[in-house]
Amino acid sequence: MPNPRTTTPPASRLCGVDEAGRGPLAGAVFAAAVILDPGRRIRGLADSKALTPERREVLALRIRERAIAWAVASADVEEIDAINILQASLAAMARAVAQLAVAPDEVVVDGLYVPHMTIACTLRAVVGGDASIPAISAASILAKTARDAEMRRLDERYPGYGFARHKGYCTAEHLERLRALGPCAIHRRSFAPVREAYAQRDLPF
Repeated sequence: MPNPRTTTPPASRLCGVDEAGRGPLAGAVFAAAVILDPGRRIRGLADSKALTPERREVLALRIRERAIAWAVASADVEEIDAINILQASLAAMARAVAQLAVAPDEVVVDGLYVPHMTIACTLRAVVGGDASIPAISAASILAKTARDAEMRRLDERYPGYGFARHKGYCTAEHLERLRALGPCAIHRRSFAPVREAYAQRDLPF
């Protein structure tokens, strides 16, 4: 029987959490939760915004293969418009953590706010965490690649807006298409440019 004073305590299961898609005018907001395996290091983890799309896809595959646990969740446009984008983002984060196959001991979230959790764990918000904490970097990559894939699918369903290119963000192309075509079902009505597009076309809001 081991001496309890010399037994190594189990490693803390740290879960990194981040979101993708708070700023766009269209589409859901996605969040991911990742518990990395210290024994299966993934080189090159960084804030997803600092990586090329090709590099993000490579790293996303490695994260899904090597992490102890990972999950991706989302909050749709209706929820965003009902409770605001910050609360919808936090709700997506909580869902991602709840879907993990392994419960974390500690959850670290990129930014200023933490979601309300139904599991017992330590919660911590870290500004710039997506660039400094590998587990958050991994979560940012999974959330970003999942959302980009969804916007590519939605580009086929709602052609003409260019969703596959700008992913719903407020680019010059997107604003021009929004004015020309009017809003579609995945546009966020609570966002000012979309509200203006409804008003310009005298559409019911």
